[in-house]
Amino acid sequence: VIKDFASGEIKQASSLFDCDLALEDYLLKSYYKTASLIAASTKSAAIFSGVGERVCDEMYNYGKNLGLSFQIVDDILDFTQSSEKLGKPAASDLAKGNLTAPVLFALKKEPKLREIIESEFTEMGSLELAIELVYKGGGIERARDLAKQKADLAIQSLNCLPQNELRSSLAGMVKYALERLD
Repeated sequence: VIKDFASGEIKQASSLFDCDLALEDYLLKSYYKTASLIAASTKSAAIFSGVGERVCDEMYNYGKNLGLSFQIVDDILDFTQSSEKLGKPAASDLAKGNLTAPVLFALKKEPKLREIIESEFTEMGSLELAIELVYKGGGIERARDLAKQKADLAIQSLNCLPQNELRSSLAGMVKYALERLD
């Protein structure tokens, strides 16, 4: 997990302001920085519980997709929450050149966004315009859909468990990650 985290930091640092970053690369970076820890934790719990390999693998997938959903939601909140609620300036990832799912989706619909990002926000008001273009380009909605897809995959992975309170609690964690958007 520590190696994954370091790899994620390196991936992120090497792709700052890169408007050609593929969604798959963003997801891989998000896996390294967030989801790998959750996946390793959920798989470890399964291993220590003495369940079979298939359940261990499904619990890994549960943690991976929960972590990805959580990170995508976090990246959406970077645009939708106030600086006070975030505890940091809104759109701080974008300002630093860290392009997240909302931006990557909006880049497909808003060519002007590419120009602004590639200029690294040197012009007055360019960050605010970029934020507006992320909304206008449907970046928030498409990222929300992606977070929901990953959440659904996490919940599907729980089908390997008996229907009980513990499984419901695990599903509740996934729902909580999405409810942060409401």
